[in-house]
Amino acid sequence: MAKRLVCVAKERLEWRSFTPEPPGPQQVRIRTEYAAAKHGTEMALYQGYAMPRGVFDPEYQLFQPAAPGAARYPVGVGNMVVGVVEEVGAEVTALAPGDRVCAYSGFADVVVTAAERCWKMPPGMDWRSAVCLDPAEFAFNAVRDGHVRIGDAVAVFGLGAIGLMAVQLAQLAGAAVVVAIDPLAERREIAAALGADLTLDPTAVDAGLEIKRATAKRGADVVIEYSGSVHALQAALRGVAYGGTVVAGAFPPPYGAGLDLGAEAHLNLPTIVFTRACSQPDRDHPRWDESRIFETCWRWLCDGRLTGAPIVTPVVAYDDLADEYPKIAQHPERYIKLGARI
Repeated sequence: MAKRLVCVAKERLEWRSFTPEPPGPQQVRIRTEYAAAKHGTEMALYQGYAMPRGVFDPEYQLFQPAAPGAARYPVGVGNMVVGVVEEVGAEVTALAPGDRVCAYSGFADVVVTAAERCWKMPPGMDWRSAVCLDPAEFAFNAVRDGHVRIGDAVAVFGLGAIGLMAVQLAQLAGAAVVVAIDPLAERREIAAALGADLTLDPTAVDAGLEIKRATAKRGADVVIEYSGSVHALQAALRGVAYGGTVVAGAFPPPYGAGLDLGAEAHLNLPTIVFTRACSQPDRDHPRWDESRIFETCWRWLCDGRLTGAPIVTPVVAYDDLADEYPKIAQHPERYIKLGARI
């Protein structure tokens, strides 16, 4: 028997036993060694604020009210795993038993998944970088959707896993100045270590004004917003340059009061772009799709141009996950991207 961690109701977790199925022709079975959570999206489910929106209707491309009595739970928690391939399906040729791979999965000690959704790890690769493929994917598309160009000034609001990846990717894209904004000192310190030129505490300063001061009063050419805070989005609109771009990438609950679209947003003509790497087709389809994004991010994680080592923190024992997982919401200053070790 194996076990997986499941959210059975709002803010309620359970371990559930299951018997793994044998892999199908194009699948592999993985014995998990490490795993990590995806805080933003998972918190929307765990804390329940995604549920009132109803169910997304792909035909109409909007949320429709959920049918009365529709099941919202249980839902698995966890995002990516690193482990060793134990068995491969009859048609799998790219992987073999003994290969170490990264794959999408919730927290489970045995994973059966499609071989094409597994990434083979080179010797010596840090597992923490591997499980940051997902935040790297979304940060990568945010930088592309914002059209960051060489010499640009870029500001990043929200220094969770995706924001910290965006700090690195903005530099790789050629940004001359990268400003990183978050109220949590621990996250600002990591951003500085990853190369941010300036970090700001938005609770202590007027972040929009400080971005302007750091850029000869021009403002940031591109602002990437991944905090999900209405105050951050308002500060982004204050700090973006005339005609610049604000990239909205967070998955927040509905915004309350505090967003003013009649002030700087009206006078400075910014472009507001929403970004999401797995909403296909990509804006640059057919040249770019999710597979190409994964390929590029994985290569850079493997060769060290991107790192997840300081981002996956804390790392806890797998059996302690049911107790540790709620602390993502309770102690965001200590839980940037929760990792687990079996």
